[in-house]
Amino acid sequence: MLMPITPVSLSFGAAVLLGLSFGAGPCNIACLPYLGPVFMATGDGVQKSWRILLHFSLGRMSGYALLGCAAGWIGLLVQEWINNPAVRWVLGGATILVAFSLLWRYYRNAKKPFGCSKNQPKTGIEVSLDQLQPQTTTMPGGLFFMGMGMALNPCGPLTMVVFGAATTASALSGLSLGIGFGLGAVVIPTIIFAFGVAHFGAQLREHVGRWRGPLELSSAGLLLFMGVFTGLGWISP
Repeated sequence: MLMPITPVSLSFGAAVLLGLSFGAGPCNIACLPYLGPVFMATGDGVQKSWRILLHFSLGRMSGYALLGCAAGWIGLLVQEWINNPAVRWVLGGATILVAFSLLWRYYRNAKKPFGCSKNQPKTGIEVSLDQLQPQTTTMPGGLFFMGMGMALNPCGPLTMVVFGAATTASALSGLSLGIGFGLGAVVIPTIIFAFGVAHFGAQLREHVGRWRGPLELSSAGLLLFMGVFTGLGWISP
């Protein structure tokens, strides 16, 4: 006699562990082509990395929370929704927006004189242009929706969370599972990008000297490439 299959509930702690397992491996590889060029172009070091990671991580957590809430409310139909090709343009469009933000940043800085003129009197205090002008990284909204777009791309652990949220038949319970998964998923990548990629990007800009302009342009071009090809479905994060 066949026994009925009882849905296994997923706890908040289990969702966090699933997020940690995802964030410790595949997530870093998936995020690198999107966040890496931003750090290369801006040169934001460890102390300023939060200006990029905060908006990106909030976007990811919002996306996971949205999926969990929707799954708990309408069930597994949300799985079919996130496989819709139009959803890819959330990440693709946001990546293009960030790329144009970097291009605007390059154009704005290119119009400003760099360094001190030889005819300027010595004041005893030399301040570089980077110190006088606070460097805005990219448009915060672009980074936020880039993070949300990353969250809306299905993966194995996320599918388990969506299924667990659907079995609760509760939007609030699904929301808590999505938040738990998001908390676990962003911790390790944030540490790696803040202390690894951000430091490498700052050191690279410091040593390339006069090649900073081409570095910024190539980073923006790479993001444009990633954004268009992601939206078309030719690249899957």
